[in-house]
Amino acid sequence: MPEVVAVLGTYQSQFKLRHPELTFVEQAQHAAFGALQAAGMTPDDIDAIVFSLAPTAFMGVADADRWSIDHIFGAGKPMMRVHTGGATGGSVVHAAHALVRSGMFRTVMIVGAERISETPDAQKVLNQIFDPFYEKEMPLQTITTVALMANAYMQRHAITQEHLAHLVVRQRRSAMNNPHAHLKGNITIADVMASPMISYPFKRFDCCPRSSGSAAMIVGNLDSVREHQSKPAFINGVGSVSDSNWIGDRIVPTAHADFIDWKLMALAGRECFRRAGITDPINQIQVAEVYDAFSIQGLIQLEQLGFCSSGTAFRLECDDAWDIDGMVAVCPSGGTLCSNPIAVSGLVRAIEAANQVMGTAGGHQIPNVRNAVATAVGGIAQFLSCTVFGADIMKEH
Repeated sequence: MPEVVAVLGTYQSQFKLRHPELTFVEQAQHAAFGALQAAGMTPDDIDAIVFSLAPTAFMGVADADRWSIDHIFGAGKPMMRVHTGGATGGSVVHAAHALVRSGMFRTVMIVGAERISETPDAQKVLNQIFDPFYEKEMPLQTITTVALMANAYMQRHAITQEHLAHLVVRQRRSAMNNPHAHLKGNITIADVMASPMISYPFKRFDCCPRSSGSAAMIVGNLDSVREHQSKPAFINGVGSVSDSNWIGDRIVPTAHADFIDWKLMALAGRECFRRAGITDPINQIQVAEVYDAFSIQGLIQLEQLGFCSSGTAFRLECDDAWDIDGMVAVCPSGGTLCSNPIAVSGLVRAIEAANQVMGTAGGHQIPNVRNAVATAVGGIAQFLSCTVFGADIMKEH
């Protein structure tokens, strides 16, 4: 029988532009130690490690996971690195889940860190993901490409810049209750609209910051739950899917893939929800921590995950449906829009969802959370993952 898998402890640092007082390995070590403390565990209780690390060119150090082994208590233990761009943090949760669920290991620690601000221009690094002959000459980069998708989505569904601004205001306000968040504050729609234009329709406030910091999560089987955690978050559902590298091949909608409406997230969500026994997400899920590096991205995922119909999420946003006391609390932490440490952004979404189930989310805790979902997105919506955390063990276990 497959093993039950649950979250035993989590940690995340404060996210900000720079952490000059710490080296990369010290950041990773702080996260590892923090998760161990939260779970009441020692390094000897950990069987294996999964390291969450996106492009290391951001800080000019190759293979920083190897540099970190001794500092995260990994010497003499199995360890693997996962890298799927912005989706890395979601992919590491799935990798650790598989290692425990298979029975290979009793406990697995997920840990990672990010120092993206050590490069003068992160876009120069991210631009390397584009095809040198057909895409770079346009010139495409992460912001302009998502902006193209946003323009098409907004035209298709009659969405305005003010709709996007409404979401930014909500999430900056929510982030004020989150001590880890990078950007936060009581801003207005007028403030968002007055911020400098970056790439239409995105203004500065529509875009995530460059965040540095670290995070860790420990997962384990049912025996380890009984030993270390009285109120775990069970990983009841996982689903992930990848898409073609070539953006041109994804512009034209097909039966299963549509770059504008992100239909591939529906595939990831369908499998995740099937495993978790979720048939009515709007009524069964209380918190959604969706990956939203730009103001357009998160609510599109809600549509594909079945929380609402296509093209309606932003109108529901204006009716406060996604506020902390709305139909579903969407990114009560402030989301990736307020903190984007790329290597661990998806892991932070998973940590926030798990913490809501465990009742350890602090000032942004939503009452009576039984199920929470976390997503992660990498590349140019090339890697998508979905994870459901629950207060109860699924019957199929």
